[in-house]
Amino acid sequence: MGVSTFVIGCLPTFSQIGWLAPILLVICRLLQGFSAAGEQAGASSLALEHAPDHRRAFFTSWTLTGTQGGLILASLVLIPFMALPDDAKYSWGWRVPFWLSAVVVLVAYFIRRRLHETPQFTEARESGEIARMPLVPLMRDQWRSVVRVVLCAFIAAVSTVFANLALAYGKHVGLDAGLTLWLVVVANIGALITQPLFGALADRIGRKPVFIYGALSSAILMPFYMLSMGQSNHLLTFVLAVLTFSFGYAAANAVWPAFYGEMFSTRVRFSGLAIGTQLGFLMAGFAPSIVTALGGVGDGGWVVISVFTATICLIATAAALTARETKEVATDDLGTAPVHVSPNRTAALAA
Repeated sequence: MGVSTFVIGCLPTFSQIGWLAPILLVICRLLQGFSAAGEQAGASSLALEHAPDHRRAFFTSWTLTGTQGGLILASLVLIPFMALPDDAKYSWGWRVPFWLSAVVVLVAYFIRRRLHETPQFTEARESGEIARMPLVPLMRDQWRSVVRVVLCAFIAAVSTVFANLALAYGKHVGLDAGLTLWLVVVANIGALITQPLFGALADRIGRKPVFIYGALSSAILMPFYMLSMGQSNHLLTFVLAVLTFSFGYAAANAVWPAFYGEMFSTRVRFSGLAIGTQLGFLMAGFAPSIVTALGGVGDGGWVVISVFTATICLIATAAALTARETKEVATDDLGTAPVHVSPNRTAALAA
């Protein structure tokens, strides 16, 4: 992922090599996407299986908190380059942020050298439980969980709408691009603080209620945030940005690594997470195109954006309601059918 990001900054322009330039860009972006899919699923699985049973949501929330940190750094790097004159920005300025990714790659490389596989995965591999083609047992035994994760992962479109479409709509209503970027930065800083708290809360009351709260609050708050952009009240817009993202969407974002990952057994967890989330994230990727096609960046665009956000949030909520609550389930028992013990049997065991 880091190599493809750096290479993007080195690509020749269309005026230099013609149509080969966008083709190479698409290839690099595809490599980024494939790498990110495995990276996110792997980090979430690793954190979940290393965590104590009673703190899995808190531990895994840090994988997404790290993502927020990356978004903040990226936005802070972008802000000064957005202020460059157009000639400098479009000739060389846009390349520099991609080149700076080399620093992140080096840091990540040295961290990875010290990482070890989790005890659960090591035990499963040594006992021969890890399939050479995990897609087969995944789709045979846990296809319902894959579908559920796909639908729940639609919630990621909220982040895309918040960060990307808000820039386009903000420009339409006269907001300065630099100010809109600062909205994203401040909201992500807020999420850095709230996401571990939501993770800890999910360890106490469950993954489902926290995730559903995040989805529904995003649906409710997004219209107010988008509408505020055209009111020339920057303080109100900043407050609503923080409420929508840091205290709304961040709840669902914090718990999904545990919520989704706990739907699968160790032998297929990585594959289930990667396939389910990335299919769901397709909605997030196409969200700007869909909303733009529906008129979301023109007059009255806040209505289109709000309806779209509410729709995907309700789909995610409905899917989450069908999930099993797993906060009390031991890590070794995740992804297995729940065992129902009768009251008489429980009393006998106690005796």
